[in-house]
Amino acid sequence: MSALAQVRPRIAEILARYQTPGATVGILHRGELTELAYGVKDITTGEPVASDTVFQCGSLTKSWTALAFMQLVDEGEVALDEPVRSYLPEFRVADPAVSAQVTSRQLLNHTSGIEESFGDPGDDDDVYERMVEAVADAPQVSPFGSVHGYSAALGYAILARIMEVIDGKPWHRIMAERLFTPMGITDTHAWREEVDTARAARGHLIRSLGEGPIPTPVDDLPRAFGAGGAITSTIRDVLALAHVYLHAGLAPNGQRIVSAAAIREMTTSRVPIPDPYTLGREWALGLVVADWHGHTVYGHDGSTIGQNARLRILPDDDLALALLSNGDPREGRHTEIFNLILEQLGTVTIPPLPTPDPSIVLDPARYVGVFERPGTRFEVTAEQGTLQLHLEVDSMQAAIMGTPDRITHDLLPIDDTHFLMPPNTLLEEAQTAAIFGFRDGRAHYLHTNARLHPRRS
Repeated sequence: MSALAQVRPRIAEILARYQTPGATVGILHRGELTELAYGVKDITTGEPVASDTVFQCGSLTKSWTALAFMQLVDEGEVALDEPVRSYLPEFRVADPAVSAQVTSRQLLNHTSGIEESFGDPGDDDDVYERMVEAVADAPQVSPFGSVHGYSAALGYAILARIMEVIDGKPWHRIMAERLFTPMGITDTHAWREEVDTARAARGHLIRSLGEGPIPTPVDDLPRAFGAGGAITSTIRDVLALAHVYLHAGLAPNGQRIVSAAAIREMTTSRVPIPDPYTLGREWALGLVVADWHGHTVYGHDGSTIGQNARLRILPDDDLALALLSNGDPREGRHTEIFNLILEQLGTVTIPPLPTPDPSIVLDPARYVGVFERPGTRFEVTAEQGTLQLHLEVDSMQAAIMGTPDRITHDLLPIDDTHFLMPPNTLLEEAQTAAIFGFRDGRAHYLHTNARLHPRRS
């Protein structure tokens, strides 16, 4: 890919501008692989990033877990539209109808509506069994099957428990035996104790541009997030995952991982996302689906506390792009880097966020109120005719990052349900939100950053 040689220094400039300590960038284009490495693994040691440096994938893990789950579908061990109870007879939540009817498909596409109410299930091999037991009284955020609302941990933990019951071993072992070994990849792991620490990147956070990046105080996510966020990998192995999706279930080594029918199901079984601008317009089975100027693009993002992963798959161009980094989760960083590569390859680029429409006049009474879930509280107010969104920041996060305990954004209407939130500081980026579900003259849901928050008052 000599045509990409000139982007190498320009990517370095982008990473430096975002104060990203280190990163790897991968391009898989028409079967040809390009790997680029930048910066350092840890600012305290200064050890350089290499192409085989291991990064935390965060929620990109869900694309791995979903693929392994579809092997069970191929084998006839699981049916996507059978109730979870068919495989976990003890499963129940607060709503009896959800307990009896929620399916694996709804867990895969984040439409179960179940609150992430599982307490502290510990850090042992039985973590997913304990999580299933702990949600017996979990309420509904929304009626199951009705609306997309991202589940960071619980949905994929339930899927992991189904896998464990069928295969008779812990989820992280299942992932190795069903995916990593047959794919021929040796640098990807689903349990942190198996990671080669000498090759692992360390996460970093940025509290201010003047201070620059600092090492994260939290090295790993709790194990409860494992099936949805614990995989660590290299840029080459992440592109091996992309290869499976690009080539109808075949790994780069020629091994069939899932059937072509399974890949079709994963990419075509979709639900709409209320806020279609942040990640994509639809959520499939373990993948987000976006429309880039008429081209269908699949992918998933992932963030831990100080590390990030981005994967985008463009079937029309036989192309996949990946970025693994150990800095703050800045959307502008991956957008600029990916667009630079896409322009060089002569294909479509990432569409910008929409602009607000100043001619729109809204009735504030339809939107104001409190939208809340455990750990996250938003309040929408109207100040001099302008809607504003106030986020109450978690006290621990505020202490670590040195932020106020309440952050306010203007809500500028794109239409009558979608809003642009301009940044307040140089460390922030524009965001979008959807306020929708109108009944009795009031909106009943706020959807932002893929999460769904019901009205509380």
